[in-house]
Amino acid sequence: MKLGRLNHIGVATPSIADSIAYYRDTMGAVRIHKPFDLPEQGVKVCFVDTPDSAGEVGKGTQIELIEPFDEASPINGFLAKNPAGGQHHVCYEVEDIEAAREWFEGKGKRILGPTRIGAHGTPIFFLHPKDMMGQLTEIMETPKEGAHWSN
Repeated sequence: MKLGRLNHIGVATPSIADSIAYYRDTMGAVRIHKPFDLPEQGVKVCFVDTPDSAGEVGKGTQIELIEPFDEASPINGFLAKNPAGGQHHVCYEVEDIEAAREWFEGKGKRILGPTRIGAHGTPIFFLHPKDMMGQLTEIMETPKEGAHWSN
């Protein structure tokens, strides 16, 4: 298995609207995608693009703002402990999601739930933070051209 680039950092927030204002007004973000619901994962999502090392916006690591969709959202527990929100997870790309899953399982890492389709429209799974240096870690298959949400 070969680890790919850092795709995004997930940031849990009690309000995507307030977080958009923060990234736009305080951090100077110039490309913020339209928020959308992902009810099957219990979240509302909004991507904020960051520039790459050459300064090209939309080519760098994204910030994934995640707000609870409803009372059953898995993000609610995180926000109960961190009412202002904060870093929730990191997400790395891999070329082959099934090979990566087998590799992590072979290393004795606990995978949280089945492989499913994530917010970028590609297969993902999560690894338990206790097995990953205290970080909830998302592994996602590298998006094919045009797979990223562009709304």
